[in-house]
Amino acid sequence: MIHEVLPVGLLACNCSIIGDEVTHEAIVIDPGDDISHILQILERHVLKVNMIVITHAHIDHIGGAAKLRKLTGAPVYMNEADEVLAANLDMQAGWLGVETPENPGIDQASREGDILRAGGVEALVLHTPGHTPGSIALFIPEEKKLIAGDTLFRGSVGRTDLPGGDSRAIARSIRGKLYTLPDDVVVTTGHGEETTIGEEKASNPFVRP
Repeated sequence: MIHEVLPVGLLACNCSIIGDEVTHEAIVIDPGDDISHILQILERHVLKVNMIVITHAHIDHIGGAAKLRKLTGAPVYMNEADEVLAANLDMQAGWLGVETPENPGIDQASREGDILRAGGVEALVLHTPGHTPGSIALFIPEEKKLIAGDTLFRGSVGRTDLPGGDSRAIARSIRGKLYTLPDDVVVTTGHGEETTIGEEKASNPFVRP
């Protein structure tokens, strides 16, 4: 499996490009910005985008999705509980002092238990509300990888003081869904360095098992 992680945009959101080495089908996760750089990686691996997946509708994760869809024709997948956030990208842009990107909307809802495929790569959707109501994570069992969005970080968790945030919900999501995964699962976080489930269970000061 191909897995490239590219920090994009003003807030260095970790955009993941997941590809099948045989079929050359790909999933792009959280294309918040820097679409030209994302396209360069796709071209280098000769990948065709099957779908664009948004882990949550904060501007730094969703900002480039409409542009990438226009360029690739790939549908946008997102959880419906974040539609309100996506509809308020102008407010989010005001927080950062940037131009308002186009809201891509939702071509296909991403719900708990869905399986997203790129060739032989299969990713299980986990609904992990807390950072936002519609936050999701993608678990790829065969690779022991988790794309966690902004739910879980190395030594930290996603902030819950923005509209739609819920500190109790994020703790339930982490304990009930992420901490139940094997300890050796490698976590690609929404920002910053990767970690493992075992490391966070042992030392994360914000959510204990």
